[in-house]
Amino acid sequence: MSHQGAEVVVNKLLADGFAALNRGDLALAGSYCQQALDKDLENPNAHFLVGLVALEAPDRPNAHRAFKSVVKLDPDHAAAWSQLARLNASEGRVKLAEQALLETRRLKPTDPAVLDTIGTVFTQLGEYDAAKAFFARATNSAPNTPQYMMNLANNLVFLGEIDKSKAIFSDVMELQPNTPQAHWGYASAVKAQSSAHVDQMRGLLKRNADNSRGLGFLYYAIGKELEDLKAWPEAFEAFSAGAAARRQTVAFDEPTEQIMFDSLKSTYTREWLAKCPAGNPDPSPIFVLGQPRTGTTLIERIITSHSAVHSAGELQQFGLGIRRLAKIQDPRRYSPELLEAAAALNPAQLGTTYLQSSTRMRGKLPRFVDKLPVNYLNIGLILAALPNAKIVHLVRGPMDACFASFKQLFADAYLHSYDQEEMARHHVRYRELMAHWHSEFPGRIIDISYEATATDLEPNARRLIAQLDLDWEDACLNFYESSAGVATASAVQVREPAHTRSIGRWRRYAVQLAPMRKTLEAASVPLDL
Repeated sequence: MSHQGAEVVVNKLLADGFAALNRGDLALAGSYCQQALDKDLENPNAHFLVGLVALEAPDRPNAHRAFKSVVKLDPDHAAAWSQLARLNASEGRVKLAEQALLETRRLKPTDPAVLDTIGTVFTQLGEYDAAKAFFARATNSAPNTPQYMMNLANNLVFLGEIDKSKAIFSDVMELQPNTPQAHWGYASAVKAQSSAHVDQMRGLLKRNADNSRGLGFLYYAIGKELEDLKAWPEAFEAFSAGAAARRQTVAFDEPTEQIMFDSLKSTYTREWLAKCPAGNPDPSPIFVLGQPRTGTTLIERIITSHSAVHSAGELQQFGLGIRRLAKIQDPRRYSPELLEAAAALNPAQLGTTYLQSSTRMRGKLPRFVDKLPVNYLNIGLILAALPNAKIVHLVRGPMDACFASFKQLFADAYLHSYDQEEMARHHVRYRELMAHWHSEFPGRIIDISYEATATDLEPNARRLIAQLDLDWEDACLNFYESSAGVATASAVQVREPAHTRSIGRWRRYAVQLAPMRKTLEAASVPLDL
């Protein structure tokens, strides 16, 4: 076969491979990849397809290798550079991500898929304005492409441009009415004034009967709008159906979580900390942590409205630093093996790794807030690695906290939250762990009540700012005027003054939440504070 003929065959194999990938048939896509590589091992697009298949698998190490092979064979392959930037950013390798971004800028890409990926990288780095520019360029280059439109709309929600995001979500729903995620995004961004959109979404349920992921988006969106309309029983039915649908798409390993929590309590003690070498003395980090949907964003906004404090968002860098230094390959974010191995790490090295990898996100002010709720698992390690950091823990009534998570659709975290009893048992474990941290490290954790702060903002805010060794500034009371991005489920709510509407909300659903309530009561956990 001539060279030209062989090239035609390879291109056909790759076209079939990309088509199989777009259909979600990873095995067939992988087969086409292998056939193409057997005929031309140095074809950059074949390696690029290998990388995309590995991303979907998910097999991040192979994805890294494949995209590196692409840029070695073709240094001007902008799509591969953008994928390397995204992988590195998601793993906390900020310098490598920045290097890959520089390569994409050198190439001045116009491909909307590449522009969209670059926007995603800037989002990962907490640079929402830069992300907005690239998402906008992607949508302008490929008008009426729902994927790009959705990314731009979500970015605008983060930036508080709610009306613009609402318009884009509406456009997506008009272009493709059966786009469950667009309906969910729209419902999350605006307060329902009528049942028209609820009726529209209910009409899509049958079309998504075999699509658990789509059903999850639709039911959670329906529940949110029905709550807006104060149709409480119908709202709960929707939340419950959404949780059941979402539960089918995730694998929550409760026995392993129990082992992990037990390991944390037995490993990270005052005796362990006393034997640790000195950590990094940098006093700039402020960790705001606890359970999700408990007011962490409200408190973060109060703190970062201070002129000396930057909002770094929900950083993954501390956990990623643990993984990198412990050399644990387990794909789970947290595991008993990881947290046990972490106990032997050099604290100063861990602290320095965290600070260096978060440099771009933590700004240039004297202090910064890392608002990743799940960092409550890392409190022992934070105290060792960053002994001068401040730790702020949100306290909220257990039933409100559990219900707030149960009625929220999360991305790929908090897998315990889609079943009432699993949610409650997780909350019991969390409370026991926090009691352990307080007992072992007294005076090192600042507890702040969501209910007390929402009810009487100023004295609680003043007390918190003083505990953080900051001078008082009145701007801390006007947190809702901030224009900074909010990359959490609270992006809309936090742009209004503190309110008490969510306190005791679970009581509207007291009958339906009986499994959750009984599980907490069996563990002697109070339902309210």
